[in-house]
Amino acid sequence: MASAVNPPRVAVVAIISDNQGRVVIGRRIGPLGGGQWAFPGGHIEYGEEIFECVERETLEETGLAIRGVKVIAVTNDVFVEADKHYITIFTKCERVDQTQQPQRLEPNKCEGWTWKSWDEIKTLASNALALSNPAAGIDIDPADNTVNGVVNNKSQKKPSSELFLPVVNLVRDNPRIDELVTAI
Repeated sequence: MASAVNPPRVAVVAIISDNQGRVVIGRRIGPLGGGQWAFPGGHIEYGEEIFECVERETLEETGLAIRGVKVIAVTNDVFVEADKHYITIFTKCERVDQTQQPQRLEPNKCEGWTWKSWDEIKTLASNALALSNPAAGIDIDPADNTVNGVVNNKSQKKPSSELFLPVVNLVRDNPRIDELVTAI
């Protein structure tokens, strides 16, 4: 169903690896994905090129000067509860200075940046997918605000993912993403 109110937006994110195969990831702050791990990136501006966007956003958020190398994946991310829809473009990027470390430059948007292995990210994605799968024993019904038939209240929170939806979708759609990123 098309919506004129909230058309899809395009986000571009950076996958930046170190020499140990870990990637830069930060914990988001804010109403959309707050408390969840995500890669640096943001909205593409009118007339902006994909790599121009990811290089600008990464510099603004982390202080890392990077170079976009290749578009490696695209995900379709619908945040039903927030009435938002994103097309997320994942890009492999390289640091211009391999010794440079990410900094927390937007404290209102990110708790901080760190390096995580793909194994850690895949585990978080598996946990997120299990939370959304009734066969996993967790039956979430947003229509009546229940978890396993019990009404949610302030003392019982609906289980939530530690990983931002676009990253979950990236891993779900590309189970060998670590090999894809290192092969380029």
